[in-house]
Amino acid sequence: MFDESLYPALLVGLSAPDDAAVWRLDDERALIFTVDFFTPVVDDPYDWGAIAAANALSDVYAMGGQPFLALNVAAFPARLPEEMIAQVLLGSAEKVREAGAIVAGGHTLDDEEPKFGLAVLGMASPRRLGTKAGAQPGDLLVLTKPLGVGIITTAHKADEASPEHMAGAVDTMKRLNRDAAQALESVTPHAVTDITGFGLLGHSYEVVRESGVRLRLRWEAIPFLAGAQQYAQDLLFPAMASKNMGDYGPQVRFANHLEYEDQLLLFCPETSGGLLVSLTPDDTDAYLAACHKAGQQAWVIGQALPLDSGENAIEVA
Repeated sequence: MFDESLYPALLVGLSAPDDAAVWRLDDERALIFTVDFFTPVVDDPYDWGAIAAANALSDVYAMGGQPFLALNVAAFPARLPEEMIAQVLLGSAEKVREAGAIVAGGHTLDDEEPKFGLAVLGMASPRRLGTKAGAQPGDLLVLTKPLGVGIITTAHKADEASPEHMAGAVDTMKRLNRDAAQALESVTPHAVTDITGFGLLGHSYEVVRESGVRLRLRWEAIPFLAGAQQYAQDLLFPAMASKNMGDYGPQVRFANHLEYEDQLLLFCPETSGGLLVSLTPDDTDAYLAACHKAGQQAWVIGQALPLDSGENAIEVA
């Protein structure tokens, strides 16, 4: 419908889908625009608001930007107590303020199924945009949050998750990707995305598709939240995990020792997940040092390899 060649200021749009749209304002500034919202993943309304905000803000960080303005996107049942709605909005507002941005309005409608999120504007340098395109053979892959919130929150809904495991998942989801993104300022990332609804392997395949490389991930190096692998053995997966496996599974070759439950865990959707960054080995060392200095966790989980038509796009060894 839109011929993007007619809009030269649109640096990232539908023709090369990424974590957010990007519009060049001038040689020094690019505007990042994103929106994300979802149904509750936790019981506490304040935590839901904070998680929804961290999740929406993450797209700006993944694109190499700094958020500055947000609008609420909300749908609540008419019967929902006002104090609960106030807690959702408060949790979101305080997380946005933590990010150094401001909530300036929004839109709310009545809906029997509650939904909440944000539309977020950010600013970045056009020369330092983080996109999924650009990973190069020889790069190392760094992940900045452990996996597992999808299966833990699903186990919680089934009354199978321990309070300690659920608390760990909530803390991870509420954590901004700000420090992980700021640590990138001292290096030159080749590709960046955040891990959300398509799971680690779904978003990894997006990097493969946009960058023209293949990826080798090391199972033993991939971090998981406490409880995630236990609930995987109990097959307490959300439905989206199987859908992701159906969509992206043909692109992946697993080592023989990895069981079905292990494989499905890497397709499990994440909420407010970490960044996946592709860097040269030297920049990886510098990035890990910057993350350590900022108190930010980071793990090297694999590498990018030359694309070979005879190989699967992703290998998990």
